[in-house]
Amino acid sequence: MAEILDRARAQVLADGVGLNPADVLEVLRLPDGDLPALLQLAHEVRMRWCGPEVEVEGIVSLKTGGCPEDCHFCSQSGLFTSPVRAVWLDIPALVEAAKQTAATGATEFCIVAAVRGPDKRLMTQLREGVAAIKAEVDIQVAASVGMLTQEQVDELVEMGVHRYNHNLETCKSYFPNVVTTHTWEERWDTLRMVRDSGMEVCCGGILGLGETVEQRAEFAGQLAELDPHEVPLNFLNPRPGTPLGDQPVVEGKDALRAIAAFRLAMPRTILRYAGGREITLGDLGTREGLLGGINAVIVGNYLTTLGRPATEDLALLEDLKMPVKALSSTL
Repeated sequence: MAEILDRARAQVLADGVGLNPADVLEVLRLPDGDLPALLQLAHEVRMRWCGPEVEVEGIVSLKTGGCPEDCHFCSQSGLFTSPVRAVWLDIPALVEAAKQTAATGATEFCIVAAVRGPDKRLMTQLREGVAAIKAEVDIQVAASVGMLTQEQVDELVEMGVHRYNHNLETCKSYFPNVVTTHTWEERWDTLRMVRDSGMEVCCGGILGLGETVEQRAEFAGQLAELDPHEVPLNFLNPRPGTPLGDQPVVEGKDALRAIAAFRLAMPRTILRYAGGREITLGDLGTREGLLGGINAVIVGNYLTTLGRPATEDLALLEDLKMPVKALSSTL
């Protein structure tokens, strides 16, 4: 077994101390022959420091398309030719989506909007939507509506939003290759305000944007520094009409190496399967990732791409004897 795995077993599994970026890079460079041992170690770390439960979440877009930003992977940008038109979801449809999500056993429902940051109209609709959901559905409500001001952070807390998602997307050194209409630091500032407010921080990114393996290790280290409650790991699903529409899909073994490496960098974090796993990993890889460090799943469809049917993911969790996390009565 590779020396890095022995070090990780002593440091991460035994002591709960995550790997630094240099060690993460060693993990990401492990040969295929070491992959089963790596995944087994990552699973042991997950079980020791997070437990066997898996958190299930559904997401829905309150405002889709027409975004003024130029995130090169995103078909919701109004600057590209990708075929996503701007549309708003009304409150009854939002409540119905929350009900359908809760029916799968999910404990988390995330309201997402394709915007640089929320304006007054969006904040009003979000307030009404959160109130309507809480009145009819027993589920925790999260939000993802772009970069925030301190006043907006305070509003979300007052609404009862318990977790806020704002992805850094990629490491600081590579970010300008992916987005030019705002900076990595602007995203970081929003995350800092959210963390200081007491809301849970959900922050991850997308692998396969053209970053190097060194930059993936850098990204893992920056996420570990932020110490988010949850890290959604997406794998690029290239969208026609976007600047990254012709980017190759991440190889399955590289995706599994990354899952395990991010688990070893953040042993206590909720590590969530998000977009792109269907085309990157398929059914077998999805199972291997759940046995290699993942402990949360988005079920159903994503914002602009199709996911696996929720019933398939829930059946897989049952087959693996991984209990779905119950709704916390304290949140």
